[in-house]
Amino acid sequence: MRDCPRLALLCALLPWLQHTAAPRRPAQPLPSRNPRDLARGFDFDRVYSGVVSLTKENTYSFNYTSQPGQVNAVRVYVNSSSENLDYPVLVMVHQQKGVLSWQVPLLFQGLYQRSYKYQEVSRTLCPSEATNETGPLEQLVIVDVTSMAPLGAQYKLLVTKITHFQLQTNVAFHFTASPSQPQYFLYKFPDDVDSVIIKVRSEMAYPCSVVSVQNIMCPVHDLDHNVEFNGVYQSMTKKAAITLQKKDFPSEQFFVVFVIRPEDYTCGGSFFIQEKENQTWNLHRTKNLKVTIVPSTKGSVDMKPILISLIIFLFFYFGFVLLILVHCIRFKRKSIDGSFGSSDGSGNTAVSHPIAAGTPEGSNYGAIEESSSSPGRQMSSSNGGQTFQSDTDSSVEESDFDTLPDIESDKNIIRTKVFLFLSDLSRKDQRIISKKYKIYFWNIVTISVFYALPVIQLVITYQKVANVTGNQDICYYNFLCAHPLGTLSAFNNIFSNLGYMLLGFLFLLIVLHRDILHHRALEAKDSFAMEYGIPKHFGVFYAMGIALIMQGVFSACYHVCPNYYNFQFDTSFMYMIAGLCMLKLYQSRHPDINASAYAAYASFAVVIMLTVLGVVSGEHNMWFWVIFSAIHILATLALSTQIYYMGRFKIDLGLFRRALMVFYMDFAQQCGRPLYKDRMVLLIVGNLINGSFALCGLIFRPRDFASYMLGIFICNLLLYLTFYIIMKLRSSEKLLPTPLLCIVATVVMWVASLYFFFQNPSSWEDTPAESRERNRECILLDFFDDHDIWHFLSATALFFSFLVLLTLDDDLDVVHRNQIRVF
Repeated sequence: MRDCPRLALLCALLPWLQHTAAPRRPAQPLPSRNPRDLARGFDFDRVYSGVVSLTKENTYSFNYTSQPGQVNAVRVYVNSSSENLDYPVLVMVHQQKGVLSWQVPLLFQGLYQRSYKYQEVSRTLCPSEATNETGPLEQLVIVDVTSMAPLGAQYKLLVTKITHFQLQTNVAFHFTASPSQPQYFLYKFPDDVDSVIIKVRSEMAYPCSVVSVQNIMCPVHDLDHNVEFNGVYQSMTKKAAITLQKKDFPSEQFFVVFVIRPEDYTCGGSFFIQEKENQTWNLHRTKNLKVTIVPSTKGSVDMKPILISLIIFLFFYFGFVLLILVHCIRFKRKSIDGSFGSSDGSGNTAVSHPIAAGTPEGSNYGAIEESSSSPGRQMSSSNGGQTFQSDTDSSVEESDFDTLPDIESDKNIIRTKVFLFLSDLSRKDQRIISKKYKIYFWNIVTISVFYALPVIQLVITYQKVANVTGNQDICYYNFLCAHPLGTLSAFNNIFSNLGYMLLGFLFLLIVLHRDILHHRALEAKDSFAMEYGIPKHFGVFYAMGIALIMQGVFSACYHVCPNYYNFQFDTSFMYMIAGLCMLKLYQSRHPDINASAYAAYASFAVVIMLTVLGVVSGEHNMWFWVIFSAIHILATLALSTQIYYMGRFKIDLGLFRRALMVFYMDFAQQCGRPLYKDRMVLLIVGNLINGSFALCGLIFRPRDFASYMLGIFICNLLLYLTFYIIMKLRSSEKLLPTPLLCIVATVVMWVASLYFFFQNPSSWEDTPAESRERNRECILLDFFDDHDIWHFLSATALFFSFLVLLTLDDDLDVVHRNQIRVF
């Protein structure tokens, strides 16, 4: 019985001892809750605040119903006051189609190791669309907010539904974006639309932005570092435009993504930022944008402007055929009436020739008679029993030049007379001279082939790179009027160069027609063809026609992908056209002393080489401009000396002694009055103009060196043509209606074409984004822009310019060469 109290105490303490001694069981997780139950506690358009740390994370669940035919998108906004990049707030969003994650602060990298933190981030989630087959779909969005911060990080969360996620055709939509808050929207092609243009506008140039079009796939690349990974894209300041075709999108819909760059250097902004601006906040980089998607020209409508353009140029061919028919009818009538001329018994036609009475030197002062100087004419006129040899005679070689003793002995005297006549400078065998000038044609054909093949290969590669990478900043198109065809992004800019080719070929036909008529006259031993008028050498004209055709080819190649590095493709043949025109003008009155084809094309090669150097390194290289200006001035002086002394001024060791003697004879003894006044006036004006170009280039150093060089050529050509026409009128020569009409047409066409040229709907001198600020809508037939019209008009202007040179001296066909002034 003594043990009873102890037993009662033990029984009382036993429950407590059992509770104390029992091992603790691990904490059991909270029972999982149905996501629908979670979703009922979290609402859209409501701000949720919280703190997350190493030991705490928060999960939010949202659900909504997607109806068939509707596309619902959700946007998640997260803000954190923490600036600690070592322990950022991590956001992970779970959806039906995948997972999207980011951190706050969001970090962007710039140039020169600069970095930018954004503490406000909002992203659009990839949408899911219900179909008629599936019916309404329950969509679930789960947002996990975590952080490894040991002391916790505060945040705010806002989830909203986007009410205007799908863009409508021809309806403008305004919105705002920033680097950490990109935007993207959905567009579906209507059934009756095959092609659209996305037009984006902004009142502010900066901050720099990117417009991207991506196929329907998740995730959407909508940040600065990954926006270039998918689809097509282009940088933007105030304007952007992207042309898209339905056939390129299997689902007939796409996303339009808008990203704001953290820096502006890609759009032409400054590379350098002040130290105090290293932190770029959301408020400083927001941009207001307006997007409009409009239907583009349908494929069936594209044929209308193409056919109209072809018909207009074919009218030129129709006019040419009509003129040939009229000429044939008039020729037959003259032959029937017997009014074509009377034979002098030797096969030549004897006709009285009007002689210009206003020449100050008299009818034949200082002229050498044709019969005593040119053996080729002795065969055809004096020796009537001989048969004329055509200029295709294989026995004629260029080595035959100047081998006759009379030419070698007196050409120095003849070419330095005060008053020269055409007979003095057309004494060489015409067969040899014609063959010499035909080399111009064959050389330019060879040059064109070798030049065209690598150019075509390069521009095709450019187009492939642009198509594969989707980078539309590679090529400087007018994106507001760029009509794609196949792999070509701007077919209209390429097609508009067809005018150069068609009119160049037509000019070749006109020259061929004249060449055939002249050849027949020579075979008939017509004295007009052999002793009257300007000697007919068509080799340079053929070269001009080929150059015009190739200008169209290379301009088309340039417009496959116009940019800074291939601009000189078509300007090379612009130099050749201007140079050949000047050579042809000089050849008209100086057939015996004009430059050979080899020397001329070698000079063009030097010019093109200098142009390439100027394009590559001329903009900021002062030494290049100093050397180029010196070369320009020295070349101008050397050429002026050769022209002034008709090629008799040699460059050798005795140059300075002869220059001193010339200065003494021409200026000191003549009291400052030059021996050849007309030539001196031309050369003084020419040297002043070229000196001005050299000085302006040295001072301003224009970036567009190719156009600068072209301006030099064009100004010299215009100066020489003006001088030629003035001297022609001073010598009492006439301008027939045909060249006069061509001159008027040339002036009108050039004025009109230059107006459209300076509209300049794009410019590779700027960044791609800045160039797009110049973009313009199509202004002709909803297919062609300002630059296309420049192509059409400049091709026509060049054609009429060539006709001016071809017909300018037709009034001299009945004037003997010993009465045609040389100037």
